[in-house]
Amino acid sequence: MDYDRVDLRISKLNSVALVKHTQVIRSTLEEGINLIGGFGNLISPVLVKPNLCTIKDGTGATVTDIEVVKAIIGLLLQENEKLSIRIIETDSQSKYVQEAFDFFGYTEYCKEMRQKGADVATLDQSNTPLAKIQFDGKYFKNPELPEILSRPHYFISVATAKTHYLSYITGVLKNLFGVLPRKDMAVYHSKIHEVIADLARMLKPNLNIVDARVGVEDWNGPTTHQIGAFILGRDPVSVDSVMTKVFQLNPNDVPHLKKLEPYNLGSIDTEVIGIPIEDVSVKFSIPKVP
Repeated sequence: MDYDRVDLRISKLNSVALVKHTQVIRSTLEEGINLIGGFGNLISPVLVKPNLCTIKDGTGATVTDIEVVKAIIGLLLQENEKLSIRIIETDSQSKYVQEAFDFFGYTEYCKEMRQKGADVATLDQSNTPLAKIQFDGKYFKNPELPEILSRPHYFISVATAKTHYLSYITGVLKNLFGVLPRKDMAVYHSKIHEVIADLARMLKPNLNIVDARVGVEDWNGPTTHQIGAFILGRDPVSVDSVMTKVFQLNPNDVPHLKKLEPYNLGSIDTEVIGIPIEDVSVKFSIPKVP
């Protein structure tokens, strides 16, 4: 056995790719995915979870850009044209998900993809059957989540780069909030770090992508920073830790990252491949409760 080759492959799988954005989103994402060794074992359904936290995007970078989702799906279908792909989201205090799917173009996009023969659709998880998940966490005890999450799947969290006054950062981990099937999300705010950590342990996303072309201070601004990069990796703790370092903030100050380190979901101190963090880092203000 060539142990050097095995070690290199493992290193790529556990690393975070930081890639400078080119003029073409798809080629930038393809570069990052190649740096971490590809998609890995793709199975249907592939669940793509963008951050659609509000209809009123006050910064132009608060919600996931549909062009990023289109590029990811294009790369998935390039890998396997027979994949079944679902773009998932739930209602929240700032939006109804079906309204968001319509407003941001997902409904029309999926219609066009189906006309081309691709099995791509939106899934409003606020109006789908629920199933009990066997899980004993710090916050959740055998919760009921959308039934599709209880069956084998491949999960992609697609976030934007933001800080947050409650969760300190909002990246690929905070994005998992969007699977919770209730509109009054504020019920979770007092234990937000425990909720995020439990969701990560239950869902274990297979691929994590942060669109860090623009960074946003607080969940909907108004302050923004030009960063010009994408962050990709298999381990959500590692990806969000790199994002936090890009903000020139300390991942050790983010409680849910510290809580998740023992659970094989990545590391605060992880190898970065691609470009150095220093090439794109921008000073963010420390998040504070208003």
